[in-house]
Amino acid sequence: MTVCTMLAVLSLLCVAAVLIVLKKININPYLVDKYPVQGVDVSHYQGEIEWEQFKEQGIDFAFIKATEGSSFVDERYETNWEKARAAELYVGAYHFFGFDSPASSQAEHFIATVGDLSGALPPAVDIEYYGDKSKNPPEKEQVVSQLQELLSALEEEYGVKPIIYTTYTVYNKYIRNEFEDYPLWIRNVYYPPGDIGRQWTFWQYSDTGTLLGTSGVEKYVDLNVFCEDQKELEKLLVP
Repeated sequence: MTVCTMLAVLSLLCVAAVLIVLKKININPYLVDKYPVQGVDVSHYQGEIEWEQFKEQGIDFAFIKATEGSSFVDERYETNWEKARAAELYVGAYHFFGFDSPASSQAEHFIATVGDLSGALPPAVDIEYYGDKSKNPPEKEQVVSQLQELLSALEEEYGVKPIIYTTYTVYNKYIRNEFEDYPLWIRNVYYPPGDIGRQWTFWQYSDTGTLLGTSGVEKYVDLNVFCEDQKELEKLLVP
């Protein structure tokens, strides 16, 4: 390789790196094949799901939206839960954290809705900005306190540490250097999350996945991977 060729290659690599950081190109689809355990997360937006078709397309696990705040229940939670388990996927229920609801009532609401989780993946708490929260983020001390109360209540109920799902922005403000002993489910739909300063357990690598078997207003499905193999995934299951 000549010096000119080497310089040209280096220039292309530098341009590619900049485009990745600026979120202009997405390299994730080319990197996730090395993870043997693949999954989705869904809510009512995906409509009626043919879970057997998902399984046939290589989906191993699913996180299904159950609740939000202190009163909202996803209208397709129960159906999705039953059919995903019937398709023999590893299934987990997630709760969307409400910044303006007391942690105690959120925990009670989730537990009353999902009930027994024996043999399922640990409950997951989705904490991300919504509405005007990104422009007016709540105080860190209050959020950390409320989130810890919610996580502790769920851990006491189910006997496992809940999973924390979050975005980079919320991770850096509220989660970084906190909750170190909880499994982390991190969103980065542009490049692998190796820059967050800790090990992740689940990685949401795409919000534009296309799978056969959905009929909702949202044509895309969030795609995820687990950090290790199926045997390690099973160690996470609720007793």
